[in-house]
Amino acid sequence: MSRVLAGPWCTQTLADLGADVVKVERPPGPQHPGGDDTRGWGPPFLRGHDGADTAEAAYYLGANRNKRSITCDIAQPEGQALIRELAAKADVFVENYKVGDMARYGLDYERLRAINPRLVYCSITGFGQTGPYQDRAGYDFAIQAMGGLMSVTGERDDLPGGGPQKVGVAVADLFTGLYATVAIQAALRHAERTGEGQHIDMALLDTQVAMLANLGANYLVRGREDGKVPGRAGNAHANIVPYQVFEVAPDAQGAPQHIILAVGNDGQFAKFCEVAGRPELAADALFARNQDRVRHRDTLVPELASLMKTRGKADWLGALEAAKVPCGPINNLAEVFADEHVRSRGMVHTWAHPLADTLDLVASPLKLSATPVRNDLPPPLLGQHTAEVLNDWLGDSPQRLSELQRRGIV
Repeated sequence: MSRVLAGPWCTQTLADLGADVVKVERPPGPQHPGGDDTRGWGPPFLRGHDGADTAEAAYYLGANRNKRSITCDIAQPEGQALIRELAAKADVFVENYKVGDMARYGLDYERLRAINPRLVYCSITGFGQTGPYQDRAGYDFAIQAMGGLMSVTGERDDLPGGGPQKVGVAVADLFTGLYATVAIQAALRHAERTGEGQHIDMALLDTQVAMLANLGANYLVRGREDGKVPGRAGNAHANIVPYQVFEVAPDAQGAPQHIILAVGNDGQFAKFCEVAGRPELAADALFARNQDRVRHRDTLVPELASLMKTRGKADWLGALEAAKVPCGPINNLAEVFADEHVRSRGMVHTWAHPLADTLDLVASPLKLSATPVRNDLPPPLLGQHTAEVLNDWLGDSPQRLSELQRRGIV
């Protein structure tokens, strides 16, 4: 019972790994087209057999493969009763409604655990089930801002283009979905051993704070004591130098070119200096160790920036890769999906879809030798599997389904 991104990302991963995921969506009505809001978050939309746009947005398609969709109106008592019947048979219940909404519908953890003690119940909200912000709506953009990510993302304020930036994809949603997946698997293991389910309280803000990783540690270990708050560093790294984007010589048409250089240790820096024809830099006491390079980055980086502009992109990448110095091109999405390695790793999967001849989607990155991820169900149409699921899970008769449909419950 989740929609938009964090919950669907979690349940898509579980579905990829073999779970029978039933996506419960709102039926169409006079005031609402029905279903997950992201079905309409386009363009772009899937192009149908006739070449015209369908109602299936790419946003929705990217987060809902390998699931079955049913519609159910939980605002009606009969709809609530139907969800309780399904929950009695389920291993996991995932919801991302506002705090208190599930209780209003009689679908909160305490009431569902009474009918299914083994149930793993995962709630995903912006701010969690407790705390002064618990009743606020949570959106990834706001969470990136409140959780500190935008304070460390973007160019430095003293440089052109400086200022806070959000990440290009909704990382707070995506990370929360992945953390939720991990928590659910741990809770399922506990339920297998003990017969006891539990409530998982996932919050986007909690996840965003956890995602601060080394920058959060930098502040707590020394920054708070020293009065130093980590800030934006553009494409540079707070703890490693050189580890950033560098402009190289322009291409044949005079267009600017860039690469990333990610020197992770002193040995790699020495190799880089050899490739660059400046071995003396690695022997300089100001730059020999990473901690020295971090302290003297304002001296070293401008010198390296001038040096990098003396050779072209292909020249640098070929020489650095041969010397095993971490580096890479900055690809746009067309280049990503054309990359021979990405293609060899099977990171695009082509589906058959009811509305289109083919549907290409980004594949799961999980590669398991004995239990490979499944690729059998394209993202479902709204309510596509209502009859099938009610029969499979509850043994419902066609007569009951017809009555539920007549009354607008499904």
